[in-house]
Amino acid sequence: MVTELDFVFWYWWVIGFILLGLEILTPGYFFMWMAASGFLTGAMVLLIPVTSMNMQILIFSVLTVAAIIAWKFYGKKHPMKSDQPLLNKRGVQYIGRVFSLYEPIKNGQGKIKVDDSIWKVHGEDCDINTKVKVIASRGTVFDVEKID
Repeated sequence: MVTELDFVFWYWWVIGFILLGLEILTPGYFFMWMAASGFLTGAMVLLIPVTSMNMQILIFSVLTVAAIIAWKFYGKKHPMKSDQPLLNKRGVQYIGRVFSLYEPIKNGQGKIKVDDSIWKVHGEDCDINTKVKVIASRGTVFDVEKID
């Protein structure tokens, strides 16, 4: 004999708190919106306790999808601003800086020493210790131009 599982309102609230816990452990605000949907579904079940399990799952699903889509649109219109926008773009931080060649540029390729790192460079052929300016960054390779 198959019986329908009765989900009382506080089950949804527990699910909401579990999803909030997952949000703390993961980036991106994804589980937060699922948690909010769980809390709203629980509140709806509290107000209308005769709501069927299928309807509860449908409401939770629709609220979750709607909340995530709304957040994505909001995020595109209002991007987060950072006081250090180049923090995770290490190579781009060096554009415009001048360095001495660590190895000469031969056949368009050479190396520079930046702080404690060695970086490959592309540019016109130059001798060792020639001053070059970083004009672009392509992954872990800098495009440089000779400074006279």
